[in-house]
Amino acid sequence: MPATATFLPPAPDAALQPAFDALLQDACATLAAHAGDLLDGIYLYGSIARGDATPGVSDLDLTLVLRQAPTPAHAAALETLRQALQARHPEVLKVDFDIGHRAQVLAPEHLYSWGYWLKHQCRCLWGDDLACHFAPFAPSRAIAMAVNGDFAHVLDDYARRLDSATEPAAIARLQREASRKLIRSTNILRRDGDACWPASLDEHAQLFLRRHPAMRAQLAGFLAQARPGAAPADGFVTALRQFTRWLARQQAI
Repeated sequence: MPATATFLPPAPDAALQPAFDALLQDACATLAAHAGDLLDGIYLYGSIARGDATPGVSDLDLTLVLRQAPTPAHAAALETLRQALQARHPEVLKVDFDIGHRAQVLAPEHLYSWGYWLKHQCRCLWGDDLACHFAPFAPSRAIAMAVNGDFAHVLDDYARRLDSATEPAAIARLQREASRKLIRSTNILRRDGDACWPASLDEHAQLFLRRHPAMRAQLAGFLAQARPGAAPADGFVTALRQFTRWLARQQAI
């Protein structure tokens, strides 16, 4: 079951897996060389940050905090660097950049999104570690909403992309990403007094099913698709849209 504690678990600090050393060194060196004047910090999150990634199956997830809001030219340059890094490293399926800027990260209105994210989910690889600006956070619905309150928009976008996808590998990847977002988004239904905080997908599912056991079959399908190596599932887009609408109705209650 999810852990119960006064404060959320600290950010991952276990030893990083040697299989990803070259990738992380390349990522930091490339970004520093080609975007160093723009960058304030590079942060690692996800399975590689936790030390439980699988070579050839997991993604590289990086948060980039910039010194200032990016221009379209900055965004295009970072995307070019991301694509080149991904092409050079088959030890990951995908390289993702989540991008923000320093003033945005430190703004009081983003305390429960950016503040929580850097304090509890990220480890700084390069630059100024802004996590030190934040005290530890307690479990709260405010954090769940700040992180996943965009679920309807994001999941609807996945559904549209899947409608037009034709390559089995692309379909499998999109179904995996959508399933992971959906499962994590169920945390928005938590109550303000809940002291537990789910970390893994299984813990999110357990917490959700304690209050919504009738949704067990639907959630099981998404859990299966969230696993690495899952083959594309028939009827996924219909199920995704139905669950998204159900979650939105529950949120409004």
